Amino acid sequence: MTAKALYEIRNLVHRYDGGPVTLDIESLQISEGSVTGLVGPNGSGKSTLLKILAFLEPPAGGKIIFDGKLSDGRETELRRQATYLLQDSYLLRRSVYDNIAYGLKLRGQDKGMDAKITDSLRRVGLIPEEFANRPWHRLSGGEVQRAALAARLALRPRVLLLDEPTANVDEASAQLLKDAALSAWKERGTTVITATHDLLWLHEVSSSIISLYHGRVIGSGAENFIYGSWQADGDGVILSLPDGQTVIGHNNTGRHITGAVLSPSKIKISTMEPPRGGGENVLKGTVTQMTLERGTGDVLVSAETGGMILKARTALAVAKNEEIFPASQIYLSFSANDIRWLDKG
Repeated sequence: MTAKALYEIRNLVHRYDGGPVTLDIESLQISEGSVTGLVGPNGSGKSTLLKILAFLEPPAGGKIIFDGKLSDGRETELRRQATYLLQDSYLLRRSVYDNIAYGLKLRGQDKGMDAKITDSLRRVGLIPEEFANRPWHRLSGGEVQRAALAARLALRPRVLLLDEPTANVDEASAQLLKDAALSAWKERGTTVITATHDLLWLHEVSSSIISLYHGRVIGSGAENFIYGSWQADGDGVILSLPDGQTVIGHNNTGRHITGAVLSPSKIKISTMEPPRGGGENVLKGTVTQMTLERGTGDVLVSAETGGMILKARTALAVAKNEEIFPASQIYLSFSANDIRWLDKG
């Protein structure tokens, strides 16, 4: 059964103060009850998209359909269903208990408030007896972020939007934040949408991953971004890597190249060197990480090659048969035609 679309985006355009376009998304769907990841370089539009999905930032054009109905004119109502956690959250100048209580009272959800606050604190690993009455200024950075998430979990939102929630906290707090977000998804069916650079965690838990580049959706999953100085070479282009290896591509778009993208599904991996030639790229690398993707059931293999990390998607059976493990020497092969070019235009 196909999951119900909670968000449907059509021809969304966003710009700040009449300036250049920061988001240009033709079509996008996010399923209800899913864990969706947003990935892409800094400046790709992840934070802006999260604010729009939280109904905090109006787009310049296009349609946002939430639960089958247009969001226009319903933003105030919909903000009660979606809650947004900043990368660097802040608390009101009061106790942890009062910080969490504030949102519950504001939304008229103060019935059974003590139980809600106690539950949300435990979910983020803050012992209620120790932290409920602690003032805001006696918390570490990680504890502030966890208390901020507790305040949002207490509201039992339909959608939880997280913007790099673990970027500036200690490892223990980061794990507790991730566990708490997943508990809301598993136990309450909360739709979780998160922008994060923690790709290992993201691929383990996400139903889908959306790749953004300069405000545009360029693919789903762990897209490989390849940057460098591409030089003309006959009918194509070539990129020389620091270790002496090269990548060839075909650029007949007539556009200025700012980078390239390559889907992990287009890369084949093997422990034996495959034939070269005919527009086929073959790179030698070392496996640095392997992740079982929840969304596909496949293995995402990350390998260091030519001073960069390339990610390849392969069936679990293939990885087992090829005896591919972390630290294995492997070959990554892909066609020059599978490289897509990125530009800012």
